[in-house]
Amino acid sequence: MATDVKVPALGESITEGTLAQWLKKPGEAVAQDEPIASLETDKVSVEVPSPVAGTISEQLVAEGDTVAVGAVIARIGEGGEAAAAPAAPKEEEPKAEAKPAEPAAPPAGNENAEPAHDAALTLSPAVRRAVLEHHVDPSAIKGSGKDGRLTKDDVLAAAKGKDSAPAQAGAQTEAKASPAAPDKPAPQAAGAPASAGAQLGNRTEERVKMTRLRQTIATRLKEAQNTAALLTTFNDVDMSAVIEARAKYKDLFEKKHGIRLGFMGFFVKAVALATRDVPSVNARIEGDEIVYSNFLDVSVAVSAPKGLVVPVVRSADAMSFAEIEKTIADYGKKAKEGTLSMDEMKGGTFTISNGGVFGSLLSTPIINPPQSAVLGMHRIEERPVVKDGQIVARPMMYLALSYDHRLVDGREAVTFLVRVKEAIEDPTRLLIDL
Repeated sequence: MATDVKVPALGESITEGTLAQWLKKPGEAVAQDEPIASLETDKVSVEVPSPVAGTISEQLVAEGDTVAVGAVIARIGEGGEAAAAPAAPKEEEPKAEAKPAEPAAPPAGNENAEPAHDAALTLSPAVRRAVLEHHVDPSAIKGSGKDGRLTKDDVLAAAKGKDSAPAQAGAQTEAKASPAAPDKPAPQAAGAPASAGAQLGNRTEERVKMTRLRQTIATRLKEAQNTAALLTTFNDVDMSAVIEARAKYKDLFEKKHGIRLGFMGFFVKAVALATRDVPSVNARIEGDEIVYSNFLDVSVAVSAPKGLVVPVVRSADAMSFAEIEKTIADYGKKAKEGTLSMDEMKGGTFTISNGGVFGSLLSTPIINPPQSAVLGMHRIEERPVVKDGQIVARPMMYLALSYDHRLVDGREAVTFLVRVKEAIEDPTRLLIDL
């Protein structure tokens, strides 16, 4: 007797998702609660577990299909039903072949350009695209993700190593071949046009459907621009004191708490201090009312394989440095593995985005609705500044506060940034609440 596998509840107000990837193919044995498919919603990826132990007897939807909560997407048969299982997915082939612009998608999840091996079945869509684009063998790459799964960074690193070797080999081959062609001067004389023609012949384009997450990001960012009166104000901050504090206490901090002391803990603490003086930055507009929060839930923008996600550090104003750093580090790991839950991304009263980790010098971040403000951090670099009448080099960082001018006045925005600057340049203020 077969057991239906249904789309689980995906979170509040979410009624459907996209079947991003089959993690198991028909005929394969699965254990109870073992993930068999990955669903992509507007915010996160969710794995669908097998309700029972058995074998995959049928896959009822193809990768890329939209499925509603509660819909049956597969059936799990008992051990005796395994032999007939592989025939079931062939019913999906005509649907895939009916699309003239795309090749038929094999229901077992093996793309036509991928090697046929079990590891390919556990590649995320982003990793699969990277594998196909760079023509690397995923079975030869050691994964750094959860349970040894490949990440996009793993594939890019492998591709970089692979590309350097063929380039050198190609140069050697060209050098050996050139002496053997003295009797053909004409093609060499027209070398430039031929080269240009060859380059033009390699011009290609690729169409990739936007993921649900990317579509949601695009919609929300445009919504913010269309709804809020966005304005950005800037300041810079001398990071000397924070860098010295980290250098002095990082070993003790890590030994005691088991986590590295980063910059984010200082900025979250500084924001908590500043929002007490400027509460409108931590508020939101609902209809014709302003809702002020007496707590600070910080949405921390972190990079994930499919785009930027913003898990929430709840009651950050009541947390210690160690609690903040541990929470953010845990979110970063989950984002990389694609295991963030809906609850971990829901809510938030203020956002901090650190573009500096990617090398950004200055930016104008966009607020995360319905929040009214976002703080943008940037890279630290030594710049000449005047201290006590002397020009000296200091590790400086630009700070940017984008805010909804309907709610936050310019004076309040500047005051907020000054409070953050003062706390970072003199971290003692964080301890004595000044």
